[in-house]
Amino acid sequence: MIPPDSPFHPDNEAGYQAWRAQKLAGYPQRAADLVVQVHDPAHLSDAEYRALWQRLSKTGMAIYATNRGEAEDKAIPRQIAEQFGLTQLDANWLADEDGISSITPQDEGSQKRGEFIPYTHNRIRWHTDGYYNPPERRIYAMMLHCVREALEGGENELFDPELAYLYLRDANPDHIRALMAEDAMTIPARTDESGVARPDETGPALLVDQGQLHLRYTARTKSIAWKPDAATQAAVQALEALLASEPPGLFKLKLLPGMGLICNNVLHTRSGFTDSPERRRLLYRARYHDHIRNLRA
Repeated sequence: MIPPDSPFHPDNEAGYQAWRAQKLAGYPQRAADLVVQVHDPAHLSDAEYRALWQRLSKTGMAIYATNRGEAEDKAIPRQIAEQFGLTQLDANWLADEDGISSITPQDEGSQKRGEFIPYTHNRIRWHTDGYYNPPERRIYAMMLHCVREALEGGENELFDPELAYLYLRDANPDHIRALMAEDAMTIPARTDESGVARPDETGPALLVDQGQLHLRYTARTKSIAWKPDAATQAAVQALEALLASEPPGLFKLKLLPGMGLICNNVLHTRSGFTDSPERRRLLYRARYHDHIRNLRA
């Protein structure tokens, strides 16, 4: 249930309008505006921390840039995450033993990860991470850290779910009501050689947790079933059209070695890319059950 005084409650018009004005005021216009240079990832200076938090609190995302280059060091994203209250890693079955995934192409052999799009050279359409997870394993924050970039391609598009909410609500508040319904979307069961590896998962697309807006979404059609009523279908089509229109606040960038994204599980894509067997594109991905917090407030 969404508290009636939340600006995200579809019936709280005064609260929404106040939040809307604050949200849009001074919103960054370029991906470069998200970037903060970081000297020591393990010990962010107060200035670095404030700069990252300013971007996180406004857009739900920030890009850090270190001088670590192609160092294969998972401590870099982990240490930055911890300074913003992120400790509960989602140790999903495809992650490495430490809970952080090494996202690199494996689609040329028979390894199990090559069956899943992140571990291929293919593009990834708009989504939020872990949209298929049950409520007790929601992904509220995530990080991507670049070790090696692709030879060509591999760019990301990023979009703040709060902006998506804002544009959809301005267009038609019924879109918000439909996406907040408890049966708005169902993720079909995943099966393996042993049977059902994950059962059907039904729930809302938009929800509020600890006062923060969260969006569960994928543009894929095979791995999701939207509620077939007219209101939900209209809301999903409106969101698809919004993302396709490249609205203000949609950022495009390519992470380079030593750079990383920390975010409130924002909407994101990845373009298809090429690399070589001798130099594979490699990003570390960390998913968290925590919310990003300002620990130096």
